[in-house]
Amino acid sequence: MPVDPEARVARSAILNGDVRIGAGSCVLDGAVLSDHGAPVIIGRETIVMEGAVLRGTPHHPVVIGDNVIVGPKAYLTGCTIGSRTFVATNASVFTGAVVEDDAEVRIGAIVHLRTRILSGTTVPIGWVAVGDPATILPPDRHDEIWAAMEPLDFPGFVFGVPRDPSTSRWSRSPAATRGLSAAASTARSAREPSRSTSTSPRSRRRASRTRRARCAGAR
Repeated sequence: MPVDPEARVARSAILNGDVRIGAGSCVLDGAVLSDHGAPVIIGRETIVMEGAVLRGTPHHPVVIGDNVIVGPKAYLTGCTIGSRTFVATNASVFTGAVVEDDAEVRIGAIVHLRTRILSGTTVPIGWVAVGDPATILPPDRHDEIWAAMEPLDFPGFVFGVPRDPSTSRWSRSPAATRGLSAAASTARSAREPSRSTSTSPRSRRRASRTRRARCAGAR
């Protein structure tokens, strides 16, 4: 069952596509959990707080362990978060990143793509983690951050879009944005048949009402 009967989902939360939520977990108001090509998988007794965004991308699901707290307005895309980890308010964890068990990503911190945060590590408020294993730097050390980031090839790894070698900027041409739009549409189309044949609209509405009632009772 994608959403365990013992999970609680707020009325205003959005679950789109292949989203799986374990027993005892709670998704609060305004959170968005979206399959944009890969599932969002949440373990047991995890809390996703208000306004957080969790987005699976092609080839990179979001996988969250047990007893995790995802803070308000956190942004997690295509990453793995270990058990008993805390991702604080406005923190971001990007595609291909792994945050191991018992780590903390504090307020406004960034874990860049293809970065690994080792078990028990803390990324301080507003700092930037990049690399495997991560180098953790304050935001005013831009040149060092960029030196570690550039080889990770953010636009190529995430979007399949090349950098302009003369400027180190990634292409923002109409062709590039058309490609990104087509990829998102393909992911959505691939989901539609399985969603429409697995349960009837009436059954989905009934299940949604049941989950909302449980979450309302928990608040």
